[in-house]
Amino acid sequence: MLKQFTTLALASALASAAQAAIPVYGFVVKNTYPHDPQAFTQGLFFRDGYLYESTGQNGKSSIRKVELKSGKVVQKQDLPPEVFGEGATAVGNQLIGLTWTSQVGYVFDLKSFKLKQKFEYVGEGWGLANDAKHLYMSDGSSFIRILDARTMKELRRIQVTAEGTPINQLNELEVVGGELYSNIWGTDVIARIDKDSGKVIGWINLTGLLPKDQRGTSSPDAVLNGIAWDGKSQRLFVTGKLWPKLFEIELVPLKK
Repeated sequence: MLKQFTTLALASALASAAQAAIPVYGFVVKNTYPHDPQAFTQGLFFRDGYLYESTGQNGKSSIRKVELKSGKVVQKQDLPPEVFGEGATAVGNQLIGLTWTSQVGYVFDLKSFKLKQKFEYVGEGWGLANDAKHLYMSDGSSFIRILDARTMKELRRIQVTAEGTPINQLNELEVVGGELYSNIWGTDVIARIDKDSGKVIGWINLTGLLPKDQRGTSSPDAVLNGIAWDGKSQRLFVTGKLWPKLFEIELVPLKK
Protein backbone atom coordinates (compact mmCIF):
# COMPACT_ATOMS: atom_id res chain seq x y z
CA MET A 1 0.00 0.00 0.00
CA LEU A 2 2.92 2.33 0.66
CA LYS A 3 4.09 2.14 -2.94
CA GLN A 4 0.58 2.70 -4.28
CA PHE A 5 0.03 5.74 -2.05
CA THR A 6 3.35 7.22 -3.06
CA THR A 7 2.71 6.82 -6.78
CA LEU A 8 -0.77 8.33 -6.54
CA ALA A 9 0.42 11.21 -4.39
CA LEU A 10 3.26 11.93 -6.80
CA ALA A 11 1.00 11.78 -9.85
CA SER A 12 -1.40 14.15 -8.14
CA ALA A 13 1.41 16.53 -7.25
CA LEU A 14 2.64 16.68 -10.83
CA ALA A 15 -0.87 16.98 -12.26
CA SER A 16 -1.61 19.98 -10.07
CA ALA A 17 1.77 21.64 -10.68
CA ALA A 18 0.20 24.35 -12.81
CA GLN A 19 -1.73 25.56 -9.78
CA ALA A 20 0.92 24.76 -7.17
CA ALA A 21 3.97 26.72 -6.15
CA ILE A 22 6.36 23.86 -6.96
CA PRO A 23 7.95 24.27 -10.43
CA VAL A 24 8.28 21.33 -12.81
CA TYR A 25 11.26 20.83 -15.13
CA GLY A 26 11.64 18.85 -18.31
CA PHE A 27 14.94 18.05 -19.97
CA VAL A 28 17.12 18.32 -23.05
CA VAL A 29 19.64 15.55 -23.73
CA LYS A 30 23.10 17.08 -24.21
CA ASN A 31 25.07 13.83 -24.60
CA THR A 32 24.46 10.09 -24.51
CA TYR A 33 27.04 7.59 -23.26
CA PRO A 34 27.16 3.79 -23.03
CA HIS A 35 26.31 2.19 -19.70
CA ASP A 36 26.82 -1.41 -18.58
CA PRO A 37 23.38 -3.04 -19.07
CA GLN A 38 24.26 -5.57 -16.35
CA ALA A 39 24.83 -2.82 -13.76
CA PHE A 40 22.02 -2.70 -11.20
CA THR A 41 22.73 0.95 -10.46
CA GLN A 42 22.26 1.95 -6.84
CA GLY A 43 24.62 4.88 -6.42
CA LEU A 44 26.34 7.23 -8.87
CA PHE A 45 28.68 10.19 -8.54
CA PHE A 46 31.28 12.07 -10.59
CA ARG A 47 34.82 12.71 -9.37
CA ASP A 48 37.98 13.90 -11.17
CA GLY A 49 36.79 13.01 -14.65
CA TYR A 50 35.33 9.59 -13.82
CA LEU A 51 31.99 8.21 -12.81
CA TYR A 52 31.84 6.06 -9.71
CA GLU A 53 28.99 3.60 -9.44
CA SER A 54 27.72 1.21 -6.82
CA THR A 55 25.63 -1.76 -7.94
CA GLY A 56 23.24 -4.07 -6.17
CA GLN A 57 21.84 -7.61 -6.04
CA ASN A 58 23.20 -10.41 -3.89
CA GLY A 59 26.30 -11.92 -5.44
CA LYS A 60 26.57 -9.09 -7.99
CA SER A 61 27.10 -6.02 -5.83
CA SER A 62 30.19 -3.90 -6.46
CA ILE A 63 31.76 -0.48 -6.50
CA ARG A 64 33.19 0.70 -9.82
CA LYS A 65 35.23 3.44 -11.44
CA VAL A 66 33.91 4.07 -14.96
CA GLU A 67 35.15 6.01 -17.99
CA LEU A 68 32.43 8.45 -18.97
CA LYS A 69 32.78 8.41 -22.74
CA SER A 70 33.29 4.67 -23.21
CA GLY A 71 31.34 3.29 -20.26
CA LYS A 72 34.32 1.03 -19.59
CA VAL A 73 34.79 -0.20 -16.02
CA VAL A 74 38.43 0.59 -15.23
CA GLN A 75 38.38 -0.45 -11.57
CA LYS A 76 36.07 -2.69 -9.60
CA GLN A 77 35.69 -4.12 -6.12
CA ASP A 78 33.06 -6.77 -5.44
CA LEU A 79 31.11 -6.68 -2.20
CA PRO A 80 30.58 -9.85 -0.14
CA PRO A 81 28.03 -12.10 -1.88
CA GLU A 82 25.68 -12.06 1.09
CA VAL A 83 25.08 -8.31 0.92
CA PHE A 84 22.97 -6.21 -1.46
CA GLY A 85 24.85 -3.03 -2.34
CA GLU A 86 23.07 0.31 -2.28
CA GLY A 87 23.97 4.01 -2.53
CA ALA A 88 27.51 5.41 -2.40
CA THR A 89 29.28 8.74 -2.19
CA ALA A 90 32.81 10.11 -1.72
CA VAL A 91 34.01 12.25 1.17
CA GLY A 92 37.62 13.34 0.81
CA ASN A 93 39.60 10.28 -0.24
CA GLN A 94 37.02 7.82 1.02
CA LEU A 95 34.20 6.06 -0.80
CA ILE A 96 31.30 5.32 1.54
CA GLY A 97 28.70 2.74 0.56
CA LEU A 98 25.49 1.32 2.00
CA THR A 99 23.81 -2.06 1.92
CA TRP A 100 20.09 -2.69 1.67
CA THR A 101 19.09 -4.88 4.64
CA SER A 102 22.43 -5.92 6.19
CA GLN A 103 22.52 -2.78 8.34
CA VAL A 104 26.19 -2.30 7.58
CA GLY A 105 28.06 0.27 5.52
CA TYR A 106 31.55 0.15 4.04
CA VAL A 107 34.31 2.73 3.84
CA PHE A 108 36.84 2.21 1.04
CA ASP A 109 39.95 4.09 -0.01
CA LEU A 110 38.79 5.95 -3.10
CA LYS A 111 42.03 5.37 -5.00
CA SER A 112 42.77 1.72 -4.21
CA PHE A 113 39.23 0.51 -3.33
CA LYS A 114 40.80 -1.14 -0.28
CA LEU A 115 38.36 -1.65 2.58
CA LYS A 116 39.20 0.66 5.50
CA GLN A 117 36.33 0.10 7.91
CA LYS A 118 32.69 -0.83 8.38
CA PHE A 119 29.93 1.00 10.23
CA GLU A 120 26.47 0.04 11.40
CA TYR A 121 23.03 1.64 11.16
CA VAL A 122 19.50 0.56 11.96
CA GLY A 123 17.02 -0.19 9.18
CA GLU A 124 17.48 -0.20 5.43
CA GLY A 125 20.05 1.67 3.35
CA TRP A 126 18.99 3.15 -0.01
CA GLY A 127 20.63 6.33 -1.32
CA LEU A 128 23.65 8.30 -0.10
CA ALA A 129 25.07 11.74 -0.91
CA ASN A 130 27.13 14.39 0.86
CA ASP A 131 28.00 18.07 1.05
CA ALA A 132 31.42 17.43 2.68
CA LYS A 133 30.09 18.16 6.17
CA HIS A 134 27.08 15.86 6.24
CA LEU A 135 25.95 12.61 4.66
CA TYR A 136 22.36 12.38 3.44
CA MET A 137 20.91 8.88 3.58
CA SER A 138 17.56 7.60 2.35
CA ASP A 139 15.90 4.41 3.55
CA GLY A 140 12.87 4.10 1.26
CA SER A 141 10.63 6.17 3.50
CA SER A 142 9.84 9.89 3.35
CA PHE A 143 12.69 10.64 5.75
CA ILE A 144 16.28 11.59 5.01
CA ARG A 145 18.82 10.76 7.68
CA ILE A 146 21.57 13.32 8.19
CA LEU A 147 24.85 11.77 9.34
CA ASP A 148 28.17 13.18 10.42
CA ALA A 149 30.49 12.76 7.41
CA ARG A 150 33.44 11.75 9.63
CA THR A 151 31.82 9.35 12.06
CA MET A 152 28.74 8.20 10.08
CA LYS A 153 26.69 8.76 13.23
CA GLU A 154 23.11 9.95 12.75
CA LEU A 155 22.54 13.55 13.80
CA ARG A 156 18.91 14.09 12.86
CA ARG A 157 16.25 13.38 10.24
CA ILE A 158 14.15 15.54 7.95
CA GLN A 159 10.87 14.52 6.33
CA VAL A 160 10.50 15.23 2.63
CA THR A 161 7.16 16.82 1.82
CA ALA A 162 5.51 18.42 -1.22
CA GLU A 163 2.82 20.96 -0.35
CA GLY A 164 2.57 19.22 3.03
CA THR A 165 2.30 15.68 1.62
CA PRO A 166 5.08 13.23 2.63
CA ILE A 167 6.95 11.79 -0.36
CA ASN A 168 7.96 8.17 0.17
CA GLN A 169 10.27 5.83 -1.77
CA LEU A 170 13.18 8.30 -1.80
CA ASN A 171 16.03 6.44 -3.45
CA GLU A 172 19.37 7.47 -5.02
CA LEU A 173 20.56 10.88 -3.87
CA GLU A 174 22.90 13.62 -5.09
CA VAL A 175 23.75 17.09 -3.82
CA VAL A 176 23.46 19.51 -6.75
CA GLY A 177 24.21 23.18 -6.29
CA GLY A 178 23.22 23.14 -2.64
CA GLU A 179 20.00 21.20 -3.24
CA LEU A 180 19.38 17.51 -2.66
CA TYR A 181 18.12 15.57 -5.68
CA SER A 182 16.34 12.26 -5.12
CA ASN A 183 15.05 9.60 -7.47
CA ILE A 184 11.54 8.54 -6.51
CA TRP A 185 11.73 4.77 -6.81
CA GLY A 186 9.63 3.23 -9.57
CA THR A 187 8.95 6.55 -11.31
CA ASP A 188 10.59 8.74 -13.96
CA VAL A 189 10.67 11.64 -11.52
CA ILE A 190 13.43 13.29 -9.50
CA ALA A 191 12.59 15.55 -6.56
CA ARG A 192 14.60 18.70 -5.89
CA ILE A 193 14.69 19.06 -2.12
CA ASP A 194 15.71 21.81 0.27
CA LYS A 195 18.16 19.81 2.37
CA ASP A 196 17.51 21.89 5.48
CA SER A 197 13.72 21.82 5.58
CA GLY A 198 12.96 18.73 3.49
CA LYS A 199 10.50 20.64 1.33
CA VAL A 200 10.29 19.72 -2.37
CA ILE A 201 11.21 22.86 -4.30
CA GLY A 202 11.04 21.35 -7.78
CA TRP A 203 10.08 18.26 -9.75
CA ILE A 204 12.15 16.91 -12.66
CA ASN A 205 9.98 14.90 -15.03
CA LEU A 206 12.17 12.54 -17.08
CA THR A 207 9.33 10.69 -18.79
CA GLY A 208 10.49 9.60 -22.26
CA LEU A 209 14.21 9.82 -21.49
CA LEU A 210 14.60 6.10 -22.17
CA PRO A 211 11.25 4.44 -22.94
CA LYS A 212 10.72 0.97 -21.49
CA ASP A 213 10.88 -0.68 -24.91
CA GLN A 214 14.40 0.76 -25.39
CA ARG A 215 15.85 -0.45 -22.10
CA GLY A 216 16.85 -3.81 -23.55
CA THR A 217 15.20 -5.83 -20.80
CA SER A 218 11.73 -6.72 -19.62
CA SER A 219 12.85 -6.60 -15.98
CA PRO A 220 10.48 -4.48 -13.87
CA ASP A 221 13.56 -3.38 -11.91
CA ALA A 222 15.00 -1.47 -14.90
CA VAL A 223 13.87 1.88 -13.53
CA LEU A 224 15.38 5.36 -13.46
CA ASN A 225 18.01 5.43 -10.70
CA GLY A 226 21.33 7.24 -10.71
CA ILE A 227 22.18 10.94 -10.47
CA ALA A 228 25.70 12.38 -10.77
CA TRP A 229 26.76 16.03 -10.73
CA ASP A 230 29.97 17.42 -12.19
CA GLY A 231 30.16 20.66 -10.23
CA LYS A 232 33.26 21.92 -12.04
CA SER A 233 31.68 21.76 -15.50
CA GLN A 234 28.07 22.04 -14.32
CA ARG A 235 27.01 18.77 -15.93
CA LEU A 236 24.13 16.59 -14.73
CA PHE A 237 24.14 12.85 -15.50
CA VAL A 238 21.33 10.33 -15.03
CA THR A 239 20.85 6.65 -15.75
CA GLY A 240 18.85 3.66 -14.51
CA LYS A 241 19.19 0.14 -13.21
CA LEU A 242 20.17 -2.20 -16.06
CA TRP A 243 20.00 0.66 -18.57
CA PRO A 244 22.28 0.47 -21.63
CA LYS A 245 22.69 4.26 -21.70
CA LEU A 246 23.69 7.13 -19.44
CA PHE A 247 22.57 10.66 -20.26
CA GLU A 248 23.92 14.15 -19.72
CA ILE A 249 20.86 16.36 -19.47
CA GLU A 250 20.01 20.03 -19.10
CA LEU A 251 16.92 21.00 -17.17
CA VAL A 252 14.23 23.07 -18.87
CA PRO A 253 11.47 24.81 -16.89
CA LEU A 254 8.04 23.75 -18.11
CA LYS A 255 5.60 26.55 -18.76
CA LYS A 256 2.55 26.64 -16.55
